[in-house]
Amino acid sequence: MLYMITTRLTPQARAFVEPSGILGAVSDMYIRLIPTDLNWQPSREAASAAVAYVAGLFSGPGDAVEHVDYEFYDRITLIDAGENTSQITCSRCRSDISLDWLGDVVRENGGVSFEHLDMTVPCCGAVVGLDTLHYDWPVGFARFEVSAMNPTRAQYELDAQELADMASIVGHPVTQVLAHY
Repeated sequence: MLYMITTRLTPQARAFVEPSGILGAVSDMYIRLIPTDLNWQPSREAASAAVAYVAGLFSGPGDAVEHVDYEFYDRITLIDAGENTSQITCSRCRSDISLDWLGDVVRENGGVSFEHLDMTVPCCGAVVGLDTLHYDWPVGFARFEVSAMNPTRAQYELDAQELADMASIVGHPVTQVLAHY
């Protein structure tokens, strides 16, 4: 258990401390920006410029972001929404698919990076791409992402113009995945 002195904490941080003085559970929120083409990757220079742009979006009065960085992946990688995702529906038969099934697929694969996305779904036995399943909260598959950890501002997610600006910077249209862990 982690104990801490609460007199030096900001009001925001004090909200995570239990009355007993024990630090409560803290979760992280991410905005994960990925290309719409799951195989596409920008140049390293464009990736660095994208990080600077995203960090700048959270630099106004009362705005903040804990960390912004980019990541290149060797293989197509699941860009999940964490706890935001609560339901998966088959793109073939429209039946619900258990989140445990996706967890099993990831474990059997050895991680969230994939050589191919075609999998046999448990509901109807069809072979479908993981990227064609319907997730109740947007997820994605990509070989590149820019992520902003614990961003804070009046409008949490990026708007259409900011996504367009990001696309101009990296050289390809992007989408966002809002994740909670």
